[in-house]
Amino acid sequence: MNGDAHGGWVPKHNPWLVALTVTIATFMEVLDTSIANVSLPHIAGSLSASVDESAWVLTSYLVANAVVLPLSAWISDRVGRKRFYMTCVMLFTASSLCCGLSTSLPMLIFFRVLQGVGGGGLAPSEQAILADTFPARLRGAGFAMYGMAVVLAPAIGPTLGGYITDHYSWHWIFFINLPVGILSLFLSSFMVEDPPHVLASMKRTAGKPVDFMGFGLIALGLGSLEVVLDKGQEDDWFSSPFIITFAVLAIIGLAYFVVWEWYEEHPILELRLLKNPNFAVANLLMLALGAVLFGTTVLIPQYLQTVMGYTAENAGLVLSPGGLTVMCCMPIVGQLVSRVDARLLIGFGFTVLAVSLVHMSGIYPGIDFRTAMMYRIYQSIGLAFLFVPINTISFVSIPASKGNQVSAMVNLCRNLGGSIGISALSTMLARREQVHQTYLASRASGTPMDTALASARMVLFHGGSAMPDAINQANGQIYRTLLQQANALAYIDVIRVFALGCALAMPLLLLARRGKRGAVAMAH
Repeated sequence: MNGDAHGGWVPKHNPWLVALTVTIATFMEVLDTSIANVSLPHIAGSLSASVDESAWVLTSYLVANAVVLPLSAWISDRVGRKRFYMTCVMLFTASSLCCGLSTSLPMLIFFRVLQGVGGGGLAPSEQAILADTFPARLRGAGFAMYGMAVVLAPAIGPTLGGYITDHYSWHWIFFINLPVGILSLFLSSFMVEDPPHVLASMKRTAGKPVDFMGFGLIALGLGSLEVVLDKGQEDDWFSSPFIITFAVLAIIGLAYFVVWEWYEEHPILELRLLKNPNFAVANLLMLALGAVLFGTTVLIPQYLQTVMGYTAENAGLVLSPGGLTVMCCMPIVGQLVSRVDARLLIGFGFTVLAVSLVHMSGIYPGIDFRTAMMYRIYQSIGLAFLFVPINTISFVSIPASKGNQVSAMVNLCRNLGGSIGISALSTMLARREQVHQTYLASRASGTPMDTALASARMVLFHGGSAMPDAINQANGQIYRTLLQQANALAYIDVIRVFALGCALAMPLLLLARRGKRGAVAMAH
């Protein structure tokens, strides 16, 4: 996947400048997946919509992103990688401006769809560009630099979004993309170039029939699946006809897509690459990593806000040191990945992640800022040892000409894993909180609770409240305490499930083969 693999081709520009160029767009796109979360109430109020309706601002982006991701490899082969990449940057930037200028919810959702289309094409293109640009001996360090943006952006997204919304306006969470997008376009026009194998692929695919059936099936299947995952808990899953309808469409669309693409002569997504055991294992590992990464990125600030009463800005600040930890560890991993078996690094990463999550299960309602911050830092050490090594094994024994396909599928698995992780988090929290609330309520009667209630009533009574008011206020205090404890116990249950998921992912490494040293690639 580099110059020494393509007949001696060497890029015209310094690889580090190319990496910086694509990292700018990477940071912008990944940041946008999380920055709007904390602004939804403000968006809803400004556009005269309910909070539930405004949630489609997030869902529409995720659906469009998921549909375009697997199509990016096919489009790049047809029109050229640089042209496709710059088109995506341009579309993302222009739609960001339109999102900020939107005056109604339907208008905002429409432009968020376009923004998701542009963003979905960036990830695999950037990965393939870097894989071709760096020589094998430097590729690990190059992709480590790229990986910093991948982990740092979602960590600071909620913090930045909360700050902008509180101090300025929700419109500016979209306007800030304009200077970044314009700079990225300017640099890309000079720095990015298509290597010979991409130009040869354009010639090979010219005039070949378009797989319209595959395109329609993947749009139907992945789009419906994203709607199910994003809206399932909100609509009580399969008790909702809306969710049942989209679940059926997702199953039918994806099942038919797999069969169709497997036998299609010119498929949009070359699923037969999954016959390679390393590539199949890498996709499963990336699915697991996406679930844990996105799930825990949502879990920590959500816990601090719902249980501890933190503001969105302060809760986001807890994640920021974790992003800095990844930035410090990534260069080390970039050097190790060309010297150490990638499977060992992945095993180490998942082990650290699992142990750190078990440690985090000691979380409690009175947790202080520093302790919460250290929980995330411990997790970030494990995360840093997973991105680059997982993609290393994904490229083992894969022809260089299939690099776009590899990038598209690995990135698709990461995004799907993220959607599954967040959906599982929401569902488990709601269900387990109900279980713990019922259990704690059944244990609330008895001498200790009666004593606590009597004490609270007397304190309130002597504080000036009438006895009936004192009784109601005391009952309310006890009930709020019970809810807080039930909520905290539900979070602990979810954390333990994520830890178990990390542990169960490790045996997959036994199915992978050791790759050639220096054969590194990186997904965002």
